[in-house]
Amino acid sequence: MIKLEAATLTDPGCEREMNEDSAWAQVYSTSDGEAIGLFIVCDGMGGHMGGEVASHWAVETIKQEMSSLFSLKDPRATVRLSEAELAAAVEGGEVTRASVVSKIELQIRQAIQKANGVVYKYAQEKPQKAAEAGTTVTMAVVVGHRVIVANVGDSRTYLLRDHKLQQVSQDHSLVASLVASGQIKPEEVFTHPQRNMIFRCLGQKRQVQVDTFLEVLQPGDFLLLCSDGLWEMVQDEEVIARLVEAASTPQKACQILIDAANTAGGEDNIGVVVVKVS
Repeated sequence: MIKLEAATLTDPGCEREMNEDSAWAQVYSTSDGEAIGLFIVCDGMGGHMGGEVASHWAVETIKQEMSSLFSLKDPRATVRLSEAELAAAVEGGEVTRASVVSKIELQIRQAIQKANGVVYKYAQEKPQKAAEAGTTVTMAVVVGHRVIVANVGDSRTYLLRDHKLQQVSQDHSLVASLVASGQIKPEEVFTHPQRNMIFRCLGQKRQVQVDTFLEVLQPGDFLLLCSDGLWEMVQDEEVIARLVEAASTPQKACQILIDAANTAGGEDNIGVVVVKVS
């Protein structure tokens, strides 16, 4: 069985008056010791409080839609099975491991679609206040050793293992597509004149396309969820890895990362979630 320890922190940065980033971390351990976790970072956009409202409502909606993960109403529910119980159920033909993952993945997709609808409705009904409100989202759901990552936009989820930081999510941005097609080099992402152009976010259309990814966690791993206010400022992934691993707690890791982003210029709001796996 693995254990999870998590912390969140957001900061307006050095150049913005408002903080349009929102973050959430929730960890639970079942009676048999199985770890369950929900982690979210949203980066809002839109003037006159539009982005602040968008990111906050997106996080709140996803929390509500995913609340059944932490419910004690039915401890026998498939998503709550322990590794031993799941193995027995699979052997008995009751469920497959793929079906468990698919169930949670579907729940995640539905939660993000619901959040998109909430932000979209606000933007349509209150255009003066919304000011083209929208938000990115990256989230991770941990059940046992498995983590499902989902994202829309360019907020990122990383897996840190053996001192190496690996981006799990994929940016939905112009510069990411240019890197993928070989038109620019990865290091040019940080200086490209259209580096802030993203293709997907919540609140702009009635439906949004969501990407999901599956990873298997190991003791000693870290998950890092963050807005572009971190990764655009602290561009060296080896530096990020060292800062996280050197921190004594996830909360201190969050603060150290935000301090590093602000020291590098703090040009945007910064939202961070750090999850330690043991």
